[in-house]
Amino acid sequence: METPSVCIIGAGSSGIVAAKTLHEHGIRFDCFEKGSAVGGNWRYNNDNGMSSAYRSLHINTNRDIMAYSDYPMPRDYPMFPHHSQIIRYFDSYVDHFGIRPFIQFKTSVERVWPADGGYWVQTESGGARQTRWYPHVIVANGHHWHPRYPTPPFPGTFTGETLHSHDYKTPDQIAGRKLLIVGIGNSAVDIACEAARQYNEPVTISTRSGAYILPNWLLGRPFDSLANPLTSRLPLSLQRLLLRASLLLARGRQSAYGVPVPNRPLLSEHPTISQDLLNVSGRGLVRFKPDIRAFSGHEVTFTDGSRDTFDMLIYATGYQVSFPFFDSDFISAGDTNNLQLYHRVIHPDHPGLYFLGLIQPLGAIMPLAELQAQWIARLLTGHCSLPNRAEMLRSIQEQANRNSRRYKPSARHTLQVDFYPYKRLLERAMQTR
Repeated sequence: METPSVCIIGAGSSGIVAAKTLHEHGIRFDCFEKGSAVGGNWRYNNDNGMSSAYRSLHINTNRDIMAYSDYPMPRDYPMFPHHSQIIRYFDSYVDHFGIRPFIQFKTSVERVWPADGGYWVQTESGGARQTRWYPHVIVANGHHWHPRYPTPPFPGTFTGETLHSHDYKTPDQIAGRKLLIVGIGNSAVDIACEAARQYNEPVTISTRSGAYILPNWLLGRPFDSLANPLTSRLPLSLQRLLLRASLLLARGRQSAYGVPVPNRPLLSEHPTISQDLLNVSGRGLVRFKPDIRAFSGHEVTFTDGSRDTFDMLIYATGYQVSFPFFDSDFISAGDTNNLQLYHRVIHPDHPGLYFLGLIQPLGAIMPLAELQAQWIARLLTGHCSLPNRAEMLRSIQEQANRNSRRYKPSARHTLQVDFYPYKRLLERAMQTR
């Protein structure tokens, strides 16, 4: 029996592991990449126009945890490599496993629509359009490329310069500006620390509710290496206790550095990882304000009644999950990023359609995307099966209920998973017949 034909959309970190996995299983596929090289979001100045990488970007997940299972990162890499090293790793990966010839570069997917028990896929390359039919489509177009802004917008008008963190690349973009950054996620903190160190001028971060700041290191070990399959099975209250003790040991109380502490428990939101923020804040180079109440020219009024003027506003407010090749009445994540998928991969109403890497883990995405790809390959080859639609919908609702009990309402948290529990979930799914 002929193996199924699959369309893979994107050749970023998820798309290339999908291509490698399908190739190993003897499954025919086409992989379309809008840019001229692999790497997606990690390729600085990617000519596909979708990368959010800035020149100084380093990974916040250590190299051993981030790597694919059968291809470790080089031992001469630092524990938290620069984006240029990550791209060399991706290039080496696709060449080592011989999948580069199967990727069609400079080819964008313009439209995907269901028909005849599968999907028509329209592509464009060099001005020429082509339409092909596939029984299966794997969507791996990433979810850190479509900038998201506060909704509704803040009242008033800010007349200074405005930038989204997606478009921040180098410190010269902010040189000489009095800077206000909206948000306290990883990109916000990286930009704030870079600006403060480069120009020795205070940077203001506006945050609605603060964030827990996790370091990269604890006692000479990568902080994220403390998580393991054993601790992930502990009750959440005990996990919080262990994490709180580890944070006190690593850096004391973050409030001592002037960084606001959330009024929610640990592990009820996605943390911010930074080895620098507390030190820079403790030196007075990064200061904090609550949420914005209104704009008036260059003046910003905050919810505590305080006011200040700024030259430049950077929105580090995350990303919208977006599928520009789908008609909005077919599939859309909406304003809340809430796309209901079985095990974060499979749409219960559209057989043959799979989503890869559409998760926000406490840990690295790449090993989980690898497991997702292996699960898809086993489904395509008949080595495992899916439950019926009713069972998938029940599972989706249970997962949504768990997330709503644990995390604050946020578009980001609709994609949230815990690394090891989610890994076990996928491993069990691969054994289901």
